Amino acid sequence: FFFIYAVTTAVAAPSTSHYTVGVPVTENQYTMLEKPIVIDGRGHLYGRLASVVAKELLSGQKIIVVRCDEICISGSLVRNRVKYAQFRKKRMNTNPSRGPFHFKAPAKMFWRTVRGMVNQKTARGQAALGRLSTFEGTPHPYDKMKRQVVPAALKVLRLKPTRKFTVLGELADSVGWKHKDLVGRLEEKRKVKAAAFYERKKARTVLRAKATQQADLSAVAPVLAAAGY
Repeated sequence: FFFIYAVTTAVAAPSTSHYTVGVPVTENQYTMLEKPIVIDGRGHLYGRLASVVAKELLSGQKIIVVRCDEICISGSLVRNRVKYAQFRKKRMNTNPSRGPFHFKAPAKMFWRTVRGMVNQKTARGQAALGRLSTFEGTPHPYDKMKRQVVPAALKVLRLKPTRKFTVLGELADSVGWKHKDLVGRLEEKRKVKAAAFYERKKARTVLRAKATQQADLSAVAPVLAAAGY
């Protein structure tokens, strides 16, 4: 199994929704499929992230991938544009409108890659693909939900610092995607709101800690001690 870790301000901490290899699984530990996982695609490598997502989808996990426009692909922009141009040439000779279809939006590009990894011509693959949602930016309500990262696919852990890479949003913009500026403006507004929320959260944490220190628990201390607290 692959591991998906929670995003923190310092070091990524392991998510409690996954179990560790070699540790016996109890009923309380195994909560993997109870709710959808939201993955922040920023800074992940395209193929590695797609393969991990495909495995989880096939196991029954619902996954939402946000900020697909900030997923990275190894190689320079020129190289990836050439590869995409070769990909766009693959079409039906007599009637191109019948496919194959080449998407220009980053979220649809990533969705199409995962589609090729889940054997979508079977019922199991179709069901797995139905459990996947992909988005450019971070739309509501996922902007207020905890987002995860996949260490096995992070660029900083898997790609040498000297290697060139391409951001998927830049590649899509160079081949005809028309919403890069719009998504950028929406993301700036979201980050302003998120920063204000974080400041309020820190203030509430300080007040809660102060109230806990000043609280007089002498009346209920014996009851708590008897209960094991």
